[in-house]
Amino acid sequence: MHDPRLTPVRGDIAAKYLQGKVEANRFVTGEEFEVVEAIAAVREQPSSNATLMTEALRGERVTIYDRNGEGWAWGQLNADGYVGWLPDAGLARPAATPTHVVSVLRTFAFPGPSIKLPPADTLVLGSKLTIVREHGAFAVTRDGTFLPKIHLVPLDHREPDFVAVAERFVGTSYLWGGKSSFGIDCSGLVQVSLTAAGIGCPRDSDMQQAGLGRALEAHEWDKLQRGDLIFWKGHVAIVRDGATMVHANAYHMATVIESTGPAIARIRQAGSEVVAIKRLA
Repeated sequence: MHDPRLTPVRGDIAAKYLQGKVEANRFVTGEEFEVVEAIAAVREQPSSNATLMTEALRGERVTIYDRNGEGWAWGQLNADGYVGWLPDAGLARPAATPTHVVSVLRTFAFPGPSIKLPPADTLVLGSKLTIVREHGAFAVTRDGTFLPKIHLVPLDHREPDFVAVAERFVGTSYLWGGKSSFGIDCSGLVQVSLTAAGIGCPRDSDMQQAGLGRALEAHEWDKLQRGDLIFWKGHVAIVRDGATMVHANAYHMATVIESTGPAIARIRQAGSEVVAIKRLA
């Protein structure tokens, strides 16, 4: 069975690279677009009321296979392979290669070189931009907006501690499918944090459990280290140290730091046991 989250196939259409592997009425090569909205929703169906599966951030590339003529485009995110429907208005042909990435939870893009101007946009951690020049304390994008240089790093920058990135999100509201400081879910927190550290990461917690690190043996579970990932069915948390963890969760409806033992007990009481603990290094 093909995972529909990662396989661009419907009964009527599928990606050309899947020809011979799946059944569809026609196969198309697809066209590459970039996300030009600050945050573009990736939904299960072409409707603003459909489930939010994930989000694509400014500068992300996506291969589009179908456009329904009603404002929605169906495609696959290039970075993590996720498939879904995006707002057509949030996409454009790639115009330039990104050079920098936003390194803070949120920053403003101003229409000119002054912090007193009303911001033209709000961009989030992980957004990719093409910077064409500097102007004092600002970096100027190819579309003429001004961002604080201090909030950007070169595209190849790697954060040294992905757990510290996750900790910055403490207090962020929980949002199913979210992956920004406006709203984030458990696996989104893991993905955004690892991506900032230059570590490739799938989108959903079951994919992360299957694809990241090595599984600790049961006798190792009482010797947790910073950066270990604790998995439940449908949930993941990041170990901070021997006693605490950070995770985005629907119990608190926020990203929180809490004591690991009591959290595991609380989640067990709600009917879910730890299914794996993975160590990345």
